[in-house]
Amino acid sequence: MGQTHSIREVKEYTDFLNILADAAAQITLSMFKQPLNVINKGKKLQLDYDPVTEADKQSEIAIRALITQTYPDHAILGEEHGKEGNGDTPYTWVIDPIDGTRAYICGIPTWGTLVALNDGAKPVIGMLDQPYLKERYIGTPEASYLNGDRITCRPCTDLSEATISTTDPTQFFASPEDVDAFNRVAKNARLVRNGYDCYAYAMVAAGFMDVVIESGLEPYDIQALIPIIKGAGGVVTNWNGGSAADGGQILASATPALHEQILKLL
Repeated sequence: MGQTHSIREVKEYTDFLNILADAAAQITLSMFKQPLNVINKGKKLQLDYDPVTEADKQSEIAIRALITQTYPDHAILGEEHGKEGNGDTPYTWVIDPIDGTRAYICGIPTWGTLVALNDGAKPVIGMLDQPYLKERYIGTPEASYLNGDRITCRPCTDLSEATISTTDPTQFFASPEDVDAFNRVAKNARLVRNGYDCYAYAMVAAGFMDVVIESGLEPYDIQALIPIIKGAGGVVTNWNGGSAADGGQILASATPALHEQILKLL
């Protein structure tokens, strides 16, 4: 896809994202709100707990199989099964089969299947699928969509009028300093609602929330969400205003003006 992305290419890849989402949903929905064997992968951020389930593993395997079959020259990066590909192509599919595994094992439908296509420079197309709620968000270079209908961020330009969110303000930041930074922003916001994992980013893109602040993220946690936020008119960067594609400290905002205001506080 290079630096320009034709209508034909965008349609081809977004059609394929729908195929991937349907395949993953068959697995994730069959195990959701059912008894699960949860395995602890070990330490993550400030916790000695990083859960994974068979739904995570099997849905990523299904996604990888379809990518390998359809685009055998493309690389793949996934949370559960790592990186594969010979490096001869700039294209990488970036997968988080269940972003929000903690919500998944608790029976709360704020998890989602995340898939992005990175063209070697940036993630250009991204998908968040929440099959239990029947909500599929897709971001492209031109626009973002929920179930085929265009969505846009709301025009919030001041923190005092904003609704902000993070996944877990007590345990899910990379350091106590990052928690303090979030609290500096939170105390000036109109409304704070936490605990929504990837779904909070969808709510920013759909115009129901305004800001998501997180740290300690991996590339597969954020790359699919970047095109969704940007296609809806929002902004996603790290806390220094640079690229968010590598994860780490992440700020997603509904408008550039709001984004700049929060960057100063962070």
